[in-house]
Amino acid sequence: MSKHEFQYSKRCKAGEMTQFLLITFNGLTLGAVYFLVASGLTLIFGLMRVITMAHGTSYLLGGYIGYVVVRETGNWILGALAASVGVGLLGLLIHQLLIRKFQDDDMRVALITLGLSLIGTDLMLAAFGGTATQVAIPKALQIGVELPLLGTYPLIRILLLLIAIGVGFGLWFFVNKTRYGAVVRAGVDDSQMTAATGINIKVVFAAIFAFGSALAGFAGVAGGSLFPLMPGQDGTYLLFSLVVVIAGGMGSIAGAAIGAGLVGLVSQFSLVYFPTYALVFTFALMVIVLAVRPQGLMGKATV
Repeated sequence: MSKHEFQYSKRCKAGEMTQFLLITFNGLTLGAVYFLVASGLTLIFGLMRVITMAHGTSYLLGGYIGYVVVRETGNWILGALAASVGVGLLGLLIHQLLIRKFQDDDMRVALITLGLSLIGTDLMLAAFGGTATQVAIPKALQIGVELPLLGTYPLIRILLLLIAIGVGFGLWFFVNKTRYGAVVRAGVDDSQMTAATGINIKVVFAAIFAFGSALAGFAGVAGGSLFPLMPGQDGTYLLFSLVVVIAGGMGSIAGAAIGAGLVGLVSQFSLVYFPTYALVFTFALMVIVLAVRPQGLMGKATV
């Protein structure tokens, strides 16, 4: 091999490594957005076993609330806070008025929340139209960070990945290491026995539903800062959230984090190398996981 051929081969390998790392980081940051959406669904569906079909609508509504607040105030944090509080309060209202009485009736809850999702999507379409919008990113974050072997990478993506890690650790600690988390888990396993100890399990479930909705609202602002917001995305994010929660293991925060990372990576690599079959590979991941471990990656096997 000549000197020129060797240098050309070296440049090609370096380019392939850079592309591989870029796809990996993009997959992880996409997985971070999926995890932020799915974390709320992990609490509502995975932990409480309440089948809500309006979780994607909560994501989209949170994104639009954040978009309006940031546009008017120029403050991203205020937009994220408004979206979290607004969607959380709406989730609490929906739970108290429409879901609480039928919480153990899976089919009825699914139909109620599906109807709410369709209504919400139509209202957002009427209010914002069918054009794509995006939450404005603060100018201080519109910069790149130099990473080894990768070069310049957007700072906002790195921050969202760190936020997702922080949210994941916080939720894991809350569910597994706090008294309130133990109460929630006990209430799901045996609500009557838990209520007999003097705990108002209805208040606990209402708070968890509101908190899960608030997480979806925050995820809407985070995701809307990276990707455009438009009606129709609610169904997409609901679907991917279900894949993450089911493949990761029902009620498992760690499983949801691993599942979201895998979904993000598979989605990005397949988009680059097999764009025609990207969606097929993404859902094949769930099929393979459930075929090997029916309880999910980190779920507990039922006896």
